[in-house]
Amino acid sequence: MEPQEVLRTRLAGQQLREPQAATAEGALKNLLAVQAQEFAYARWSLAQRTTGATAEDVEQAVADGRILRTHILRPTWHFVHRDDLPWLRALSEPRLHQANAGTYRRTGIDDAAASRSADVMAEAVAGGVHLTREQLADRLAGAGFPAKGLALAYLIMHAEISGVLVSGTPVRSPGGALRQTYAAFDERVAGTAWAVVPSREESLAALVLRYFGSRGPATVRDCADWSGLTMTDVRKGLALADEIDPGGIAGVSFDGADFYLRPAEYGRDALGPGAVSGQIGGSGSPGPGTGRACEPGQAGDGRPQVDLVQCYDEYIMGYSVSRRYFGGTAPAYPFGDNPMHVVLLDGVLAGSWRHSLVRRGSAAERCELDIRLSRPLGHAAEVAVNEALEAAVARYRDFLGMPTVRIPPGT
Repeated sequence: MEPQEVLRTRLAGQQLREPQAATAEGALKNLLAVQAQEFAYARWSLAQRTTGATAEDVEQAVADGRILRTHILRPTWHFVHRDDLPWLRALSEPRLHQANAGTYRRTGIDDAAASRSADVMAEAVAGGVHLTREQLADRLAGAGFPAKGLALAYLIMHAEISGVLVSGTPVRSPGGALRQTYAAFDERVAGTAWAVVPSREESLAALVLRYFGSRGPATVRDCADWSGLTMTDVRKGLALADEIDPGGIAGVSFDGADFYLRPAEYGRDALGPGAVSGQIGGSGSPGPGTGRACEPGQAGDGRPQVDLVQCYDEYIMGYSVSRRYFGGTAPAYPFGDNPMHVVLLDGVLAGSWRHSLVRRGSAAERCELDIRLSRPLGHAAEVAVNEALEAAVARYRDFLGMPTVRIPPGT
């Protein structure tokens, strides 16, 4: 595959190009999990892969528990659909506790402390109660546990990883920002299709099908680093997936490495319900290459396309060793006053951006976008790219549902 074909296939598989998902939940089901430590920007990561979901739509899905936010895969926040969280949590738990083991020791979280603190928190959120971090800290402090700092963070994270806590309905801070709450895991996933969590082998196959089906072409190492699993596990998952769904994931070698992806000609509903033992399903969206052909990363009409993506977007964080194809090293700490989120021009790194909400009291009245291009453009290209930038600003305006303007850099 040529580099431009890699970009085109990834953009389509991740639904940053048509055909896009109808809802934020559909976009999430396609990607399986979406990194979400910056909630305000992570909402956009889901919505921009749809035909018109808004910030309010995503927030409501989180409030209702259709989309859950928790620590999974790697020790960081992710959005996961409630239907997928039971099996994905069970698959991730051993590796997450292993990754956190050093911090557990430093903060005094042994098996006894983890079990007793989990009992305290489980009792606190039982019966549909949703509590903020501060409210959980008060309950833990009353039971003699650390109520601040790293120890508090890892007691709560241990409970998430162990299936005791998960995200609840967010609450508004006095300043108007949404704040995470915690609820009982079993209550938030009640009513999903899971009477019994599938075997580890079935879960490995499901993860591999969903990962390479949405992010391919990608390598085994890419998948291992993204999932927190070992490369041995990923290879095992590929072998199992081929038994369950022959031809669903294909291998191709280029640039001195082996890559895996869903074949462009693979048009049937390969990843829909029934992909693994009739339970672990995907989005059912068409695979890469089924839409209109165009130049790398461009819109379907051949004009340049600008995408404003968060620096932790799956188009970036979905890869490790093959991240280079998008032309940058994000996420990276910004220098000086530069924004840290990523501007893509036809799928390639072209600058940085951030948003600022101008508030009156607790209500946001407008959004200001600081967008800075780093790639030099000729005059003809500049005109077309400025039109693409205006279209990107308009999409963000529609997403937020408020006046949104581009401001001069550094304003």
